[in-house]
Amino acid sequence: MIFIFMKGKFISAMYNSNYPKETIYLRKYLPSDCESLAELFFQTVHNINIKDYTKEQVDAWANGNVDLIKWNKSFLKNHTIIAMKNKKIVGFGDISETGYLDRLYVHKDHQKEGIASIICDKLERLVIVKKITTHSSITAKPFFENRGYIVVKEQTVTKNSVPLKNYVMEKIKK
Repeated sequence: MIFIFMKGKFISAMYNSNYPKETIYLRKYLPSDCESLAELFFQTVHNINIKDYTKEQVDAWANGNVDLIKWNKSFLKNHTIIAMKNKKIVGFGDISETGYLDRLYVHKDHQKEGIASIICDKLERLVIVKKITTHSSITAKPFFENRGYIVVKEQTVTKNSVPLKNYVMEKIKK
């Protein structure tokens, strides 16, 4: 792993991915990324999470009407990392200073390539907290369990009047 800094601030990191043998670049979020991230989010939920949720549920979760102004403010407030491969955004994630891992999504065509792990590794290192918390989908639960997160509780949240099951998960940092 190679980290690139400019004036003492983290700019990006490069990882050699073994699957496939291409380099993944991490960089900080830019406001110009917001629309692309909303589209990646929509496509991922509708093509990946559909295996664990109904059509009605994924439509309620990702209805295509993301408030870009709200998302941009949230991304700027949090530590937000963008994963790039061949000059395309292939994933993103963000975490608050308090250790709440809010979003972690990988492009539907780049699942199982280690991208979520690379993003999550970086996000977990960016915050100085004792524990990291996330609300995990059914789909992401095994990923987080493999990273040492434990289920604190199963819950049902409502999005656009549709109930969705997810899990509050925590990881104690070492």
